[in-house]
Amino acid sequence: MLYQPLNLFYEEPDPDRWIPFDRYPRQIIRRIVRGKPRPGGQTRVFLNLCAGLDKLNISYRVNDYQYIQKHPDEVACIIGKPHLLDKIKWKNRILFGASIFSHPTENQELLQLFPIAKILVPGEWMRKMFEPYYGNQVLAWPVGIDTDKWMPTSSEHKDIDILVYDKVRWEHERYEVELINPIQAYLKEKRFKVETIRYGFYREENFHSLLNRSKAMIFLCEHETQGIAYQQALSCNVPILAWDRGGFWQDPSYYPHKVKYSPVSSVPYWDEHCGNKFKDIDDFFVELQEFLVKLESNQFFPRNYILNNLTLEKCAQNYTEILQGIQRDLD
Repeated sequence: MLYQPLNLFYEEPDPDRWIPFDRYPRQIIRRIVRGKPRPGGQTRVFLNLCAGLDKLNISYRVNDYQYIQKHPDEVACIIGKPHLLDKIKWKNRILFGASIFSHPTENQELLQLFPIAKILVPGEWMRKMFEPYYGNQVLAWPVGIDTDKWMPTSSEHKDIDILVYDKVRWEHERYEVELINPIQAYLKEKRFKVETIRYGFYREENFHSLLNRSKAMIFLCEHETQGIAYQQALSCNVPILAWDRGGFWQDPSYYPHKVKYSPVSSVPYWDEHCGNKFKDIDDFFVELQEFLVKLESNQFFPRNYILNNLTLEKCAQNYTEILQGIQRDLD
């Protein structure tokens, strides 16, 4: 039995910085200066889970701490961030994730400190990275993509041959020289109409507009735990040539001095209908040719992959099935 409404908890940390309670005027000033806040990837996980539950007509309450404290027999669904674990003294069993910390070394005693039944992480390689610390209590769960919003457009409106999505997060100057600039120079030499967008420097509506105009996308990222942006492109039926370098998890806060984990992937949710992958700049030139041949002959069907695996409804349903398993153990 699935108890309704679900008890969802999500907050972005916004601590005081200089003096007590200064977070409140800072919030107002940020809104005036920057406009409406842009949802980051973690916030998008929460929003898309809610949207999927809406589509399934499953009700939920959000951040109702008074209710959850009065009902210790119900499961608390703490999507994240991790600071919420310290918000109250939890008596409820907890479904924690997928907006959690980057690596278990941040809290190796997590399962001893909190009544956590399951931990959700966005993808399978991340689950394997967490497994030695938390065992089978870690599950891979991706959030769904809004396939109604991220829809294909007619090829008649596509005036961009290739959209280059730059999400190189570390050593960007190095990879500009080794990867990004050579790719752009080659595409320019071959007279492709190219646009470039860089992670952290655009609004979602700009990305959406560019996808509507693009025939294909090159995705450059060291690795992704889920990769919502590239999946939004797939949902728009835009095939992708992805830099999938593999190797070690590269986060400089951990690698190589604290954690060495491999292999990782930049496109953890993927099949041959989504596009092609390459490992380095030499491999790029080989894979680009094959990619373009398949693109011209309409051999890619990326939206089908999303419709079969990553819709709002499917992923929300998967979430509720995990929750039901926890509730059955309680009953």
